Amino acid sequence: MNSIASHHTADSPARATEPEALVHFEPLSALWLDALLSIEGQAYTHPWTRGNFQDAMVAGYETQLLVNQHHELLGYFVAMQVLDEVHLLNITVNPAFQRQGWARVLLDALSLWARGKSAQWIWLEVRESNARARDIYVQHGFVVVGQRKNYYPTFEGPREHAVLMSLKLWS
Repeated sequence: MNSIASHHTADSPARATEPEALVHFEPLSALWLDALLSIEGQAYTHPWTRGNFQDAMVAGYETQLLVNQHHELLGYFVAMQVLDEVHLLNITVNPAFQRQGWARVLLDALSLWARGKSAQWIWLEVRESNARARDIYVQHGFVVVGQRKNYYPTFEGPREHAVLMSLKLWS
């Protein structure tokens, strides 16, 4: 288990007198599926299903959970490697822990894992309407490289376009 000491920011709910919180990464297992599905349902209008996550585990995709010392699930990512590229399939921060820097921690972990697998690129799609996530990706070094038309389902009307982004890992 890898542990990381978090540093609370001004907008973090932690008080200055509290000790630093320890977090760690662990692979997704069946024991975490119910908690993960609850977060997925809170975070998305069209969440992944239990079957989607089970298929990702069976396929051997990188499925990492970020867990704090209270055994709370802060977030997770699912990524697939194909040759020298990694495709980020899902990244989610528990809504109860958003705006605390955990998305950056997840992206850093993804980048380190991808580099360790000798990947040259990370690719992702993000809803065109998700400006907050796009900003986080840009701050992390991703650039917009295209658009996938009618990619995401919606409840009413036409499907939503996806913004295609990439991060070059090696110069």
